[in-house]
Amino acid sequence: MWADGILFESTGLYGQSELRRVDLRSGRVLASRPLTADRFGEGLALLNGRLYQLTWKEGVAYTYDAATLAPRDSFHYAGQGWGLATDGTSLIMSDGSDSLRVLSPATFHVQRVVHVRYNGAPLYQLNELEYVNGEVLANVYQSNWVMRIDPATGTVREAIDFADLYPERPATAEVMNGIALAPDGHQLLLTGKLWPVLFQVRLGAPLSHR
Repeated sequence: MWADGILFESTGLYGQSELRRVDLRSGRVLASRPLTADRFGEGLALLNGRLYQLTWKEGVAYTYDAATLAPRDSFHYAGQGWGLATDGTSLIMSDGSDSLRVLSPATFHVQRVVHVRYNGAPLYQLNELEYVNGEVLANVYQSNWVMRIDPATGTVREAIDFADLYPERPATAEVMNGIALAPDGHQLLLTGKLWPVLFQVRLGAPLSHR
């Protein structure tokens, strides 16, 4: 996600996971804070000046001061951590299943669980998340699909296929897995695991944070 021209990134892999502040225009890393070698960084959300970072299999979320990246708190949760977003009040977390957990940012306790359905069937592998204009946008892991989800009911309102976004990828580029609202509030920033590029995409309807 970004704020005031700064892109915040959570990177993965054991021994290589970091929290980063990145200049959005140049891609230059302005500051970083590594996780310990036994932690695999996952989803990241910014709420009220605090960054929340998930870990994959370790069941621990870390919080940091957004301005300095100084560590603040840690929280424990059950299961895996995949994607994380915020509606401005609560946190929304995916864990690779068909569920979205709505969490208290103060305690990380689960407030409610939303089960996502696409054409009436459970939709699994929900991964990277972004909250835009009252909807949750979610990557479906190992696919080029981004789903527009009603966070109240879990119903998929639209499935968007981005297969043509980056058809000739280098061998090192893996799956699509990154969504953020662009600074203009009308476009999305899309990327993937180990992609050397970041795409700015305009969808049919205007986008804005709630």
